[in-house]
Amino acid sequence: MSPPSNIGIFDSGFGGLTVMNAIRRVLPHENIVYFGDTARLPYGNKSPETVLRYAVECSNFLLNKEIKLLVIACHTACSLALDELTSTFPLPIIGVIPPAVEELARLQRKEKIAILGTRATIASGVYQDKIREQLPHSRISAIACPLFVPLVEEGYTHHPLAEMAIQEYLRPLREEKIDAALLGCTHYPLMQALIQKELGKEVALIDPALACADKVAELLRVENLLNSQTGQPRYQFYVSDDPAKFRLLGQQFLSYPIEDVRTV
Repeated sequence: MSPPSNIGIFDSGFGGLTVMNAIRRVLPHENIVYFGDTARLPYGNKSPETVLRYAVECSNFLLNKEIKLLVIACHTACSLALDELTSTFPLPIIGVIPPAVEELARLQRKEKIAILGTRATIASGVYQDKIREQLPHSRISAIACPLFVPLVEEGYTHHPLAEMAIQEYLRPLREEKIDAALLGCTHYPLMQALIQKELGKEVALIDPALACADKVAELLRVENLLNSQTGQPRYQFYVSDDPAKFRLLGQQFLSYPIEDVRTV
């Protein structure tokens, strides 16, 4: 590991690009290698054993790309595989979940909290457990929103179908009068405007990508691994299927042109 080495990021598909986007804005000189496991998405409806196997395979791939830090951008993979990966691989690993919970704990109003995520993330209970560790007196509403990911990946982020799905899943939260909602999937920030509209402007929305990017920057500084080179960073993109779709749709997640995508 050396300062010019790459930051490695993996996700089940496109959503982790929101994490990459946050990282590149905080650390504009860092080289990044991104792997999207598009052939096997979504992870949210897979068994814990399957998700763990996929996460290990994704990590092994990135370890061969001269990375100095591994970021688990997928909430499902983070909830089910972070501990195993941390104990297995000999490099710093950051998942999206712990920084998000820390950000939530810093809010002023946090008595009633909602977690929005995939079925697997919600069923794992990881977010619930970590929030209770930090905020033992908070009331938690955990809601699985399985339609959100396919709606985003079909480009329906501002479509009436997305609005209907959001209303269906989140209507109970209006009655709860929650203080904050944690967007527990990398796809969900692309629907943030509609989610905010449904929950009300007084509800704080936590985007874990931003907290994760800050944690990456902090760790690299502590470990003296920040890239001191100020030239154009090198971004590499790999997928397990359909590079054309990734290149087209991925630009919406990354807010940056994606020119070359390789299939592995």
